[in-house]
Amino acid sequence: MSAKRKLTVAVVFGGRSVEHDVSVVTGHQIMRAFDPQAYDVIPIYITRDGKWFTGEPLLELDNFRNEVISHKGVEQVILSPTIQHHGLIINPVSGRLQKSELKRIDVVFPAIHGSHGEDGTLQGLCEMADVPYVGCAVLASAVANDKVITKAVLAQNNIPVVDGVLIHRDDWQEDRETQLNHIIEKLALPVFVKPATLGSSIGVTRADTREALAVSLDIATNFDRRVLVEKAIIGGVEINCAVMGYSGKMTASVLEQPVSWETFLTYEEKYMRGGGGMKGAERLIPAPLSESLTAKIQQTAISAFRAIDGRGIARIDFLVYPDSETVYLNEINTMPGSLAFYLWRETGLSAQQVVDKLVKLAQDAYADKRKNTYNYETSLIELTAARGLKGVKGTKTSMTSSN
Repeated sequence: MSAKRKLTVAVVFGGRSVEHDVSVVTGHQIMRAFDPQAYDVIPIYITRDGKWFTGEPLLELDNFRNEVISHKGVEQVILSPTIQHHGLIINPVSGRLQKSELKRIDVVFPAIHGSHGEDGTLQGLCEMADVPYVGCAVLASAVANDKVITKAVLAQNNIPVVDGVLIHRDDWQEDRETQLNHIIEKLALPVFVKPATLGSSIGVTRADTREALAVSLDIATNFDRRVLVEKAIIGGVEINCAVMGYSGKMTASVLEQPVSWETFLTYEEKYMRGGGGMKGAERLIPAPLSESLTAKIQQTAISAFRAIDGRGIARIDFLVYPDSETVYLNEINTMPGSLAFYLWRETGLSAQQVVDKLVKLAQDAYADKRKNTYNYETSLIELTAARGLKGVKGTKTSMTSSN
């Protein structure tokens, strides 16, 4: 009896995103979690300017202290968008003295936070390449990455969200006073100002005065052309819950209550003051909430993930008033830092079990997709070629133009 073949998993991290460094750390935590007896892990590092590389040196986090792509054994690579190759092309622009090499992969594991990775773009490439991939598909990734669209979808599904106002960069630059008046009239102060498509609290500020609001909008519009301004929840606590699953089978983790020195968790507090992806010891797990409120938050997290047609994993952040059991959903993170390993550990799953489950969910989703019909042949081209394009809906009656 032959030994079971290892699965080849390509972990993609880095990327053209302000969350590049966080992604590098998350990618290495994911790669370290895999059982080397069951998986062949291939690192794919995307530089800040969008170049793709692979090679053994990328498996060592210490190598990223310097120019990692200069290490011997690091080679350029691309994920082929055609099913003809179904994998990675190493040295895609090789010359006379080199040959391109094809490396077939079984599953892509995106570990990029934010732009060009968590927003549906990398997922779209995987769809074109017809390769199974971990996590949300294109639609759910794009929706969850946009705070404004997420809020609209959740509200439509009767999931409570905080009141907010959308501000466009061009409107802000054209007439600052009108935009300030609109925000203050609609929401009152204080408010939180957030770039619509960034995570890790980058560019997020709290504004308590009109002057501070103007500064906050200047900051946020440097990161995104669309900015969400939300009414500040005074007296509430932040509660986080991870969700994992596919279709109707979803599981929620235990809850955590982050403990912050500031009015909200900054980037530095999330990633610079301890291990495990977020602040290490500065959290309460399980969150000190009643059983009924805990169950309510967990069910809301599952409902929200299903509302965006999510799959794989997410960390969902809430703002909660424990006394009245009032819950507002704040944000859905479809690529949470460290995959929220610390929450699943408290739920009874090791990091290895989490990545195992996520790969299996990716394979299940891929098998489900293959049940769809994509090849639908008709006689339209033959008939149109015989009759000519004249009169076909949407075409001009004349195919010539004069200059």
